[in-house]
Parts: sequence; C-alpha cells; structure tokens
Amino acid sequence: MSGGVTGGLNRSLLEVRDLVVRYGERPVVDGVSFEVAAGESVGLVGPSGCGKSTTAGAVLRLLRPHSGSVRFDGVELTALRERDLRRLRPRFQPVFQDPYGSLSPRRRVREQIAEPLRVHGRRSAEDGQDRVDELLGLVGLDPAHGRRFPHELSGGQCQRVVIARALALRPELLVLDEPTSALDPSLRAGILNLLMDLQDRLGLGFLFISHDHAAVRHVCERVLRMRDGRLVP
Repeated sequence: MSGGVTGGLNRSLLEVRDLVVRYGERPVVDGVSFEVAAGESVGLVGPSGCGKSTTAGAVLRLLRPHSGSVRFDGVELTALRERDLRRLRPRFQPVFQDPYGSLSPRRRVREQIAEPLRVHGRRSAEDGQDRVDELLGLVGLDPAHGRRFPHELSGGQCQRVVIARALALRPELLVLDEPTSALDPSLRAGILNLLMDLQDRLGLGFLFISHDHAAVRHVCERVLRMRDGRLVP
C-alpha cells in the first residue's frame, strides 16, 4: 500500500518503497511504502509491536533495512556514506517519546539546544545564544528556562526543549515517534497544538508515529494504519 502526495502539488520530501526490516528471520517491517510531501503531516498509527518505531529508525537511518528504499528529497539514504549522511541530517530531525531520556541531566537546557549548532559548525554564523532564545520562544518557553537543568522542568516543558533542539538546524521534516505518549493527558494537548502551530509557521513536514489515533487525527492531514509490519486499509 502506498499513500499518495496530497493533491500532487508539493514535491515528495520522503519516499519509502518496499521497506523490509528483519530481526533474525522475522520481518518486523514487511514491504512498507509511503510518501510525505514537503509541508505535509502524515500519521502512522498502530498497536505496540506493529513495526512503527522500527520504520522510524529506518527512515532516520538509525538502522539499516534488509531491503527497500528510503529517499529524502531524492537522495537514497540506505546506502549513503556516513560523511554524506551527516551533511543531510540537519534537514530531517527526530523527536522521541521520552523527553527526559532525550536530554542530558547534567547540562543546562541552553547548552543542549545549542549543541546541534556547534556540532554542525553553525553557532558562530548564527550567534548561538540569540538562536537559542529564539527557539525557546518558538516552543512557548521563556529564555530563562535555558538556564535550568531538565529535572527542574515538567515533562511537557522538557518535550518543548527537545522540539526546540530538533528545530535548531531549520529542518524540513520532523520524525515524531510517540512524542506525547510519555506525558500526562493534561500536557498532551499543549504539545499537539504546538506541533500544529510550528507546522503552519515553518512549513514543516511531519511523520507522526503513535498508537493514539485521536492525537494523530488531530495533527495529521493523512493517516496510515500499520499492523503486523504492514500497512493496512
């Protein structure tokens, strides 16, 4: 099954074709195909163990598939050399489930948001601290939050920090793997509304992975369902 690009108007940003990921002899992802257009939000929903997060890992090139193709803006990722992949990575960024696990407990928030700028050599070009303050404001936090450590923030605030860090390099696509499932219900709506606002303001594409159908329907223009490693009607 393959999802089409909405309206055929935007260029295809992410193209996954016949993706197969095996653990041993067992296919965890079995022939999955879909596309995400530039600026489009696509949801991938299904029960635990259906292969959603494994699909995300293959899209992010955190693991190599057994077969199939993953293209970002026309570039095949599955066989890309690490040096070339590093140049492309700023354009697609992950947001994972556990905000506290995504952040170092020993480093202040502002240092962690600035880290991608430093690693990719952009800090001096963009005046790192001003960019950090801009990113904190973008996700609804005060610049003063940048002086805190993760344990001094709520789960929702920490996930906003994770999102700010993901946006530091001005990506075109966010791969969101269960971004609200570790949060209290009272905080989830705020993160979902933030994501919708960011997409509208920045023109981001989303691959939003979740078992929560209501959350995905709230954010996404198009929803794909997964079961037992396959996309289903």
